[in-house]
Amino acid sequence: MGSARIAVIGTGYVGLTTGACLASLGHQVTCVDVDAAKVARLAVGQVDILEPGLEELVSRGLSTGRLSFVVGSRDAVADAEGVFLCVPTPMGAGGAADLRAVEAVIDEVADVLPAGCSVITKSTVPVGTAQRIRDLLGRTDIPVVANPEFLREGTAVSDFLNPDRIVVGADDQDAARWVADLYTDLSAPSVVTDAASAELVKYAANCFLAMKLSYVNAVAELCERLGADIASVTEGMGYDRRIGRSFLKPGPGWGGSCLPKDTHALVQVAESVGFDFSLLSAAIQENIAQRDRIVAKIAGAVGGTLAGARIGVLGLAFKAGTNDLRDSPALSVTAMLAAHGAEVTAYDPAVGGELPGMRVVDDPYQVAKAADAIVVLTEWDEFRKLDWAYIADIMHGDSVVDTRNLLDPTAIMDAGLCWLGLGRPRAGQSLQSTGFARQG
Repeated sequence: MGSARIAVIGTGYVGLTTGACLASLGHQVTCVDVDAAKVARLAVGQVDILEPGLEELVSRGLSTGRLSFVVGSRDAVADAEGVFLCVPTPMGAGGAADLRAVEAVIDEVADVLPAGCSVITKSTVPVGTAQRIRDLLGRTDIPVVANPEFLREGTAVSDFLNPDRIVVGADDQDAARWVADLYTDLSAPSVVTDAASAELVKYAANCFLAMKLSYVNAVAELCERLGADIASVTEGMGYDRRIGRSFLKPGPGWGGSCLPKDTHALVQVAESVGFDFSLLSAAIQENIAQRDRIVAKIAGAVGGTLAGARIGVLGLAFKAGTNDLRDSPALSVTAMLAAHGAEVTAYDPAVGGELPGMRVVDDPYQVAKAADAIVVLTEWDEFRKLDWAYIADIMHGDSVVDTRNLLDPTAIMDAGLCWLGLGRPRAGQSLQSTGFARQG
């Protein structure tokens, strides 16, 4: 297809990536936000989100004239052929998705949308939202299309431009195919279906991944109790093409802007139609239990009690490559440590400022000074390259709790420290059992 006139409502991770990438595909895109200061920054190419390649794509879109930023939706949609809704749909009461932002946009633009303009939900919305939007619009000349995003923070631009699939759903199949054609230049299979199925695809995919992560965390705990090694177990599992290698790394629990709210939302949707989705509920509970196990492991590393212990934390963002703290498992763990009386000092290469329950520093070595234990909570690659011999010299204790299995256990042992991973043999344990405390 040729160039389409697109309005994108919302300039968060999804909206800004969607707008910039659609502009790079040759479409004329206007991005809308209610924050005038943010719009002013974006209009000169200043991107607040830490997302590889995004700032460059925004600058390119501005320079070509295909991308612009404005405050207020009404003028932006007045001549649009497609309007993408990329506003927040956070977890609301009882776990259901909060659609107030979506409804507010529809209320604002309903009477100025040109006939035939497609309203496209990019935000994650529960099944039935397309019908609800149609009811709110009160117009039969405006098709509503579900086009869920599958973007991972830290690789959002690459995911958009190199997708596994394009999913589009609408009761008006001509409108669905028009939206699918927006992505013609991308080499990916398209699934064109009804709106309800497209809406469910996103939840079904994210919740499956959450269950997979909960499962591997539970298996890692089993490895510790049975003397097995999770690295070998997941290697053996990953060669099975039915399972695959992705999402088989244990950690401090899943978090971020999607999995927590999407799992709760799908449980809520299931309950609304009388289905007890106990399998998914168990995955949510397992995720909570994983954080309890992490805190217990840290307590064990400092002698059994956290009261008065000095804990140095490496990593606060929910995943490496981002500065996103939303539902970060690292923040959950640090909050629990503080609640148990620990003194927490934390460092993250993308996070600064003040955070409750801890002191945030701008140098990773500051977290080690007089620390009773170091805890790795986010998988930043730079943590592998730290001078662990120096850290051993300035620490008070000798334990490194690696909740991401990120570090080289041998390097930690060679520095005179004890490495504790998840589901793996405890490095240095045999030396400690013979009276070893630390070298140097």
